[in-house]
Amino acid sequence: MSVNGSQCAPSAVYEEFLARRREDLALISKRELIVSVSRLVVACAGLVLLWLAIQSRVLSPWWIVVPVVIFAALMVIHDGCLRRRQRLERAVAYYERGLARLSDEWVGTGETGETFADADHPYASDLDLFGRGSLFELISVARTCQGENELASWLLSPAEPEEIRSRQAAVSELRQELDLRELLATLGDDVRSDLDEARLVSWCAAPRPLARWSWLPAVLLVLGIANVGALVAWLSGSLDVRLMLAIFSIGTLVFLVVRNEVAKVLEGVDKTHRDLELLSQLLLCVEGRSFDCDWLAARTQRLETHGVSAGAALRRLRKLADYAESRKNAFFAPLGATVFWSTQTAFAIERWRGDYGSSIETWFRVIGDVEAACSLATYSYERPEEPFPKIVDGTTRLVGRAVGHPLLPSSTCVRNDVGLGVDGLQGLIISGSNMSGKSTYLRTCGCNAVLALAGGVVRAESLELTPLQVGAAMRVQDSLQDGSSKFYAEIKRLRLLLDLTKQPLPVLFLLDEILHGTNSHDRRIGAEAIVKAFVDSSSIGLVTTHDLALASIAQEAEGELENVHFVDHLEDGRIHFDYRLHHGVVARSNALALMREVGLEV
Repeated sequence: MSVNGSQCAPSAVYEEFLARRREDLALISKRELIVSVSRLVVACAGLVLLWLAIQSRVLSPWWIVVPVVIFAALMVIHDGCLRRRQRLERAVAYYERGLARLSDEWVGTGETGETFADADHPYASDLDLFGRGSLFELISVARTCQGENELASWLLSPAEPEEIRSRQAAVSELRQELDLRELLATLGDDVRSDLDEARLVSWCAAPRPLARWSWLPAVLLVLGIANVGALVAWLSGSLDVRLMLAIFSIGTLVFLVVRNEVAKVLEGVDKTHRDLELLSQLLLCVEGRSFDCDWLAARTQRLETHGVSAGAALRRLRKLADYAESRKNAFFAPLGATVFWSTQTAFAIERWRGDYGSSIETWFRVIGDVEAACSLATYSYERPEEPFPKIVDGTTRLVGRAVGHPLLPSSTCVRNDVGLGVDGLQGLIISGSNMSGKSTYLRTCGCNAVLALAGGVVRAESLELTPLQVGAAMRVQDSLQDGSSKFYAEIKRLRLLLDLTKQPLPVLFLLDEILHGTNSHDRRIGAEAIVKAFVDSSSIGLVTTHDLALASIAQEAEGELENVHFVDHLEDGRIHFDYRLHHGVVARSNALALMREVGLEV
């Protein structure tokens, strides 16, 4: 069922679906309890019948078959109830988390993506992409490592303009597909940990040791029929046992030739059996759906190999894996050995790898792409007022109206405009008192640029930008292990950002308290040279400072740089901030007032 987000608020939709899932969960829990009690009753009845048949001999032993059959049927029903209950529990959690996001109470409820954090990345740590309360935790609803990896890669590097527009179309279509997004998000709890892409891809790409014996299955089929015929003839008394053993020995000798290769194949499928189950579930969610946008349609088309859908191919492999597992059954093993069951299964698995093994990596990529797009689609669905940015060509720019920080609660998010690349303006020198909002403004522009270049919606009334490479020096730390000071770490980061200007994409530079670890004289000279280097490379950006001497940089830049500031005011002895961007240089500092506010006598 698709949901038209324009007809009702996301919170109302989530509350309605949450109520339905809770109601269904209550019903299935009652059914599961009834089935459990019924199993206990049937088991007790079976014991009574067993006693009556064996001890009292009142009934025929054949009566035991009745409770055994009923108990087996109840086990199947109970397993179905259990799976249904677990799926509904995950659906309840899914909508509860969605409501938490809508009420700005989402921190700590999702995956933080800390494994993707990289202190050397040009902006990941500065813009809070990963970690508790991060952009990744807010956006990601992926249930697999593949989806998380793909979403992280989208946030960590800008896409090409055409790819961005294609992702926007996919996000726009998927945000209405609430049923698909719920289905993908409520797969088994162990999907993230158990679905090992590297293991499965490696197994499919490994050499096929049985390939050179392609003629052998037909020979083994004949020998298997001969074995069965000899066994039947011996049991009927029409064949001497020595002749029967001679027939059996021929097949045994043939089997010994490929025994080691067969063992390797079966060992490999044993290790990947669980992965096959999970991957097939994911693919079944996606394949067969008809999408309008080319980006999604192209990915569903990749789920077909040699005219066979990925789901059908994996179901075939799962059956073969089940056949291989049956060799471990003590009752079936003798018959299996007679007809070379394991060997024939191993050859069938090898044929499957030859036909479809090279497609496994593509299938994983499709799942990752769709889950990443679903994460952005969920973010878009929950914020219907937030638009897609406009990706344009021409002069480097970042122009937005009423731009807000995506991670701030709606009640406290103050929005400001940004206009870089307009009328020759390439940068803003931002002065202001402590805690007035300078760093938040830099992160606001940076986070929205990252979302825009990933293909998502942005927190703004409108945003227009050219393709950019974001680079930030905001959260630079010293390192005791590396023996580097904070100042040295900062100038290394600045060197990294300047190196980015040599790449094809212009840089959006975000510099917070530039060179604050040195004296005013050196800071003034160094900051002017660095900012000039960025401006000369046709980059655009924002620079914050406490040192009002740096404001003169803008005055000498002939319209390429402009001074702006944030202010505060004292009211009833306390400092208040409006977090609004104003033109010009800040006129006052609040450092002494803040010290007095916390009790320092200055």
